[in-house]
Amino acid sequence: MNTQITLDNLTTLKLPGMAKAYQNLLSTPIQEQPTINQFIARLAQAELEERKNKKTEMFLRLSKLRYDAILEQVHCNAQRNFTKENLMMLADCSFIPRSENILITGATGCGKSYLACAIGRQACELGYKTFYFGMSRLIEKIAQSKLDGSYVKFINLLEKTHLIIIDDFGLHPLDQVIKLAILQILEDRYGKKSVIITSQLPVEKWHEYIGEPTLADAIMDRLAVNASRINLKGESLRKKI
Repeated sequence: MNTQITLDNLTTLKLPGMAKAYQNLLSTPIQEQPTINQFIARLAQAELEERKNKKTEMFLRLSKLRYDAILEQVHCNAQRNFTKENLMMLADCSFIPRSENILITGATGCGKSYLACAIGRQACELGYKTFYFGMSRLIEKIAQSKLDGSYVKFINLLEKTHLIIIDDFGLHPLDQVIKLAILQILEDRYGKKSVIITSQLPVEKWHEYIGEPTLADAIMDRLAVNASRINLKGESLRKKI
C-alpha cells in the first residue's frame, strides 16, 4: 500500500485533519498501532476537531473583537461585584440559545469591554457567530450603509448572527435614523438572538439617553426585559497596568 497516495487523496478530498492523524499513526510502532475500528475512529475525530478549530478561527477573525480576551483572565472578586460564580454562569454561553441579553455597566476602565470580549471569544469557540461593534463604529456603519444602499444586507447579516456586542453605549448622541436602526436590529433579534451591551451609564438612564419616549420605550422593552445585568464596580483596572 502506497501511504503517500493515501495522504495525497486525503488532501485532495480536503480532509486535512484525517491526513495529519493518518501521518501520525503511520509513525506509531506496529505493536502500538490501533485496531482498524480504532484507527477509523481516530481519523474521524481528528477531522472533526480540525473543522471545529477552523470554524473557531474564522468566527474569531470575523468577530473583530476589541480585545484578545479570555474568561480565565477576567478579574473576579466581591469588590468588583462580579464573582467566579457569576463568571461560570456565563462560561457555557447558554444565554445565547435562550435568546437572552447581557447588560454590563460600570465606570470607565472597570473591565466592561474586556468581559464582553471574553464572552464573545467563548461564544466563537462554542460555535456561535459573533460580531463586535464599538458604538461609534456601529453608528458609522449604519450611516454608510444607508448611503451606499447596503443597509438591508447589513441588517439581514446582523439578524443571522448569534451574538452581537455593542460597546460604549451611551457615549455618542443618537439621531432619529440611528434610533430607528437600533430598534430594527433589536426587533429582529428579540426572542431569537442575543445582544451584549456595555455602558458607563446605569441602565436606568438609558431611556433618558435615547431621548424620544416612544422609541425609548420600544428599544428598552426589547433590550432589557429578557436580560441579565452586570454592574461592575471598583477602581479602574488600567491604573494597575
